[in-house]
Amino acid sequence: MSTTEQPRPPFPPFTTETATQKVRMAEDAWNSRDPQRVALAYTPDSVWRNRAEFITGRAAIEQFLVRKWARELDYRLIKELWACQGNRIAVRFAYEWHDDSGSWFRSYGNENWEFDANGFMQRRIASINDRPITEAERKFRWPLGRRPDEHPGLSALGM
Repeated sequence: MSTTEQPRPPFPPFTTETATQKVRMAEDAWNSRDPQRVALAYTPDSVWRNRAEFITGRAAIEQFLVRKWARELDYRLIKELWACQGNRIAVRFAYEWHDDSGSWFRSYGNENWEFDANGFMQRRIASINDRPITEAERKFRWPLGRRPDEHPGLSALGM
């Protein structure tokens, strides 16, 4: 951790409450679609597996996210806590997006997260599947950015 970086609470070991806070903070950051903001939540040497891609370090994470959001347009994400123990959190998520031809998709997945003592994510393992949907099948219809608090989460949407 750089001397200019501030720790990122909440810290492990996680309770259901603090893990839920961490999940919502991650969701909010990802919905910003700001690669630099998102990358700062990870350790400088963070290790990722995202689908079949292996990524190491913040710079590579930021580059990955730039590519991702150039391809996945009008991206909206919901994350939900699945389980937590110690410095690990398991999350399930879904996000909706369209490509440059206007075809819509809903991507479903699970993530396993591991944090350092300062609250930075040091490992992220993501498994994701994409399902084509029609525009009419979309469920995530808030304005781009943070999901409003009153918008249902995955469980409330029956997902």
